[in-house]
Amino acid sequence: MLNQVQIIGHLGRDPEMRYMPSGDAVCNFSIATTEKWKDKATGDAKEQTEWHRISTFGKLAEICGQYLKKGSLAFVQGKIQTRKYTDKDGVEKFSTEIKADQMRMLGGKPEGQEQRQPEQRQAAAKPAQPEGFDDMPDDIPW
Repeated sequence: MLNQVQIIGHLGRDPEMRYMPSGDAVCNFSIATTEKWKDKATGDAKEQTEWHRISTFGKLAEICGQYLKKGSLAFVQGKIQTRKYTDKDGVEKFSTEIKADQMRMLGGKPEGQEQRQPEQRQAAAKPAQPEGFDDMPDDIPW
C-alpha cells in the first residue's frame, strides 16, 4: 500500500505555529494548487483551485514557521491523513490534511522577507530535507 502525495503551490496565509505540551513544534498552513485548461466546447479559459491543509512537526515545523510566508511557493511531500473530531456544538466532523515529511521552498523570496545568501537558505532548510530531486544525476534513462 502507498499513501504518498506531492504538491507544489502557494501558501494562502502565514503558517500557524504551536507547541505541544511535550515541547514539539507543530506548524499548520494551507497551499493552493490551480489547474488551468481550455474548455473544448466554448474555447474559454477555465481554472480550478484546490486548497490543501498541511501539518508539519518537529524541526520541519520550525523551518516552515520561520521561512514560509503567505504567497510562498513550496513543494510539499507527505501522506494524506483524515481525522475525526467533534465541534463545539457536539457534531462529529472529519478533516483531511497532508502530514508533510518534506518541504522545499521554491521561487524567489516572499515580499517582506530579508534577503539571504543561497548558501544560508540551503543550509537552513537542509536538516529537514532528505535527499531529493536536486541530488539525482542528469543522465537518468527515463
